[in-house]
Amino acid sequence: MEHLLEIKNIETCFKTDGQLVKAVDEVSMYLKPGEIIGIVGESGSGKSVTMMSMLQLISSPGKVTGGEVYIRGDERNMLEYGQNSEEMRQMRGGKVSMIFQEPMTSLNPVLTIGYQIQENIMEHLKLNKEDARKRTIEMMKLVNIPDAEERFSYYPQQFSGGMRQRIMIAMAMSSEPTVLVADEATTALDVTTQAQLLEMIRDIAKKTNTAVIIVTHNLGIVARFAERIYVMYSGSVVEMADTKCLFADPEHPYTRALLRAIPRLDDPKDRILIPIDGLPPNPAARPDFCPFYERCEYRMDKCKEGPKPVLKETGEGHFAACHLSEEEKLVKAKEIAAKEIKKAPKIEIGEDICLEVKNVRKYFPIYKGMIRKKVGDVKAIEEISFSVRKGETLGIVGESGCGKTTLARCIMRVYKPEEGQIVFNGTDIAGFNDRQMYPFRRKISMIFQDPFSSLDPRQTAESIVGESLLLHKLVKNKEEYDARVDELFRIVGLDPALKYRVPHEFSGGQRQRIGIARALSSEPDLILCDEPISALDVSIQAQIINLLEELQSKLGLTYLFIAHDLAVVKHISNRILVMYLGRVVEIADCEELYGNTLHPYTKTLLSAVPVADPSVEESRERVPIRGEVPSLTNRPSGCPFHDRCDNAQERCRKEVPALRDVGDHHEVACFLYG
Repeated sequence: MEHLLEIKNIETCFKTDGQLVKAVDEVSMYLKPGEIIGIVGESGSGKSVTMMSMLQLISSPGKVTGGEVYIRGDERNMLEYGQNSEEMRQMRGGKVSMIFQEPMTSLNPVLTIGYQIQENIMEHLKLNKEDARKRTIEMMKLVNIPDAEERFSYYPQQFSGGMRQRIMIAMAMSSEPTVLVADEATTALDVTTQAQLLEMIRDIAKKTNTAVIIVTHNLGIVARFAERIYVMYSGSVVEMADTKCLFADPEHPYTRALLRAIPRLDDPKDRILIPIDGLPPNPAARPDFCPFYERCEYRMDKCKEGPKPVLKETGEGHFAACHLSEEEKLVKAKEIAAKEIKKAPKIEIGEDICLEVKNVRKYFPIYKGMIRKKVGDVKAIEEISFSVRKGETLGIVGESGCGKTTLARCIMRVYKPEEGQIVFNGTDIAGFNDRQMYPFRRKISMIFQDPFSSLDPRQTAESIVGESLLLHKLVKNKEEYDARVDELFRIVGLDPALKYRVPHEFSGGQRQRIGIARALSSEPDLILCDEPISALDVSIQAQIINLLEELQSKLGLTYLFIAHDLAVVKHISNRILVMYLGRVVEIADCEELYGNTLHPYTKTLLSAVPVADPSVEESRERVPIRGEVPSLTNRPSGCPFHDRCDNAQERCRKEVPALRDVGDHHEVACFLYG
């Protein structure tokens, strides 16, 4: 057998409303020993279902209805074995291991992590308890878990998110698999933790000759780590090629559209993101012709007349499923290039200050014992100072736990700060009670990270959007209320006819538009965007970013934009504030920060962000980061970053550097400057 793993024409169906709906439609893939491949595509394209089908992990009402799976060392089709057969159990976790997106749903909270890894080793490698324990500790050290012997008896909830994912990698690799599947394994993690874990997976894979499948919607990740890429759309593979070839010369219109929709770290500031119009087809109503037809800029009549296109070779090792010839694509590409591209909206930034934060601190008490005695404080944010002008967007970036959301909640006055000033439109609101805050509430709005959990599932979209209108008495009667709700729907690009639906009847992008309409309904001056696009697909992210920019231009809004994705922050922000462990470490204009990065932490953050271009990735300088973010309850003395910084001096261990201006409105908290 030439390949280590081979999937042939796999087909998976789900029974819905009495009919079989094809979720995966004749997908074929292969994997060589030691190779790293990427599988990319929007949500619902069939990436995860294909991997689950390969391992026979599809449960009722789903069923693998066709196809073959071969793994080297076993000539028989693995799908012929029963789902719960001994052969399949040995394949799952033994020959093929899988790392899932959310480690807390994969780890048992009532068992120690040592026991869980050890159990896997005893099952697949048939070692005795003592030898399995030794191997468990070896694996924990391999994935850089400090104090492995001591932490063997820790429970999952005693670890951070990044550490829990390391445990999942240790568990997956402990049985010496030949294939490792990372299914969105780093999506929920910080950009630095993501880079650390993926580099670790790559290094372990190369050392042990393990082949890796990275399932993701992040094109930057596959550009940095994958050698070959499969692009999936609507349950099928639409393109497959070597990574460099795919990014340099994408053949399928869908791949081209994906690459135009994503912001890149090396983009010019004024680049317009071009989203993919519409949504992928519902699998229950998938057309017989090309499934991408309705959203394709290259479409021609023959695309609708013929059957669904199949993969065919367009170059050496490059396959695409498209009816159009190279000549037809070139003609269409010229037509698309000749179209007038919508320019970035002009945003006027005023001289007046909308928001000024001065030396704000927020602590949370720690209680212990039966009588709940206070034993200390969690110092969530300390000495935060910055200002935002009217019409400006200030991006706020940093790893999880650095205090971004706590700061946003202090500005919203969900939390009352211990000390400091929050001056909004000339008034210090830091010490206001609820009654004093009432007139200011409508002028500060928030857009949340997860559009589904932030919307009441029992309310209609109309009542969600219109609630502020009634609460703040912004309309006089029912006619005005209906007209304003309809107007808000149109402003965010939704059909007012959809207003009687409830949240679960909308797509993810539509739900976030409802969240934006709700934020706009109180006619705010300042909107806090807390990770508003991190839960959305690449193409929908582009739509939401463009919408936020248009609204800012039309309505003169001021944004605080909190995000992990530094490429997105660069695209939308005028200035960027970098936080670490509750403190501001750097503030600068967007281009200045990216072109003249000063703080060692900011350098590591930018280095960790992958660019969706393998040729750029090859030439980029890597700034490695060691360790994890320290606990806020055990904050290091002096500079909060000194224990992870290669440039740390003795002074850094004793003194906290103050934020100082080093020219061009660039402020940095580091003893290397000044």
